[in-house]
Amino acid sequence: MGENEKMWVEEHSRIGGYSLGVNRYAMEYCGEIFLKFMKDGNVLELGPAEGVMTALLYPHFSDYTIVDGAGFFVEKLKERYPEMHCYASLFEEFSTDKRFDNIVLGHVLEHVESPVDILRRCRSWLADGGRVLSAVPNANSIHRQAAVHMGLLQSVDQLNDTDCRNGHRRVYDVERFKRDFQDAGFRILQSGGYWLKPLSNAQIERDWTDETIRAFLVLGEKYPEIAGEIYVVAGI
Repeated sequence: MGENEKMWVEEHSRIGGYSLGVNRYAMEYCGEIFLKFMKDGNVLELGPAEGVMTALLYPHFSDYTIVDGAGFFVEKLKERYPEMHCYASLFEEFSTDKRFDNIVLGHVLEHVESPVDILRRCRSWLADGGRVLSAVPNANSIHRQAAVHMGLLQSVDQLNDTDCRNGHRRVYDVERFKRDFQDAGFRILQSGGYWLKPLSNAQIERDWTDETIRAFLVLGEKYPEIAGEIYVVAGI
């Protein structure tokens, strides 16, 4: 941990490009799903990056806190949202006495060194009756299964070039995702998936219309086991 981890976070944050192309649609749709399960009260969002999901969630809450290990993301969000509480910190080093009704981790747990430790920290920051909402890429997405059949991946949970470029340390399946929450002392209140993704981002961005992308985002909720992304809503 410490300086090496901070440098790692800064480096991968600058080259990740999470808010580009079809990823933006998926992040916004994830925010729509989270809003269905979020409680009234305040919010702590870990790892907002460029703030794509933040822009959707923030108008619904008067007390909003963000923490990101990449200082340049935090500076830009503070400029956009002067009333927001903004902290540039590794999650492992962040400390607060405040308790939160909602803790949001959109595409965080696949990046961190020890996801269970981060979830335990979230548990200590959660208000009574509060909820943690998290989403990650799904190892069993049909596009990853197809890549195995094509010989592009040896297994569905192998880190591919895009994973490595974006700073992913693991690719979750549903069972492993839920197990990390349970190991951290949470109860799973709701889980599911979204974004039925049969092709690579580049192929989708080249050939699909906005309407097609939206349709396949919605279809992923019907087929969570093979959706591109999976989510968990958890409480204590």
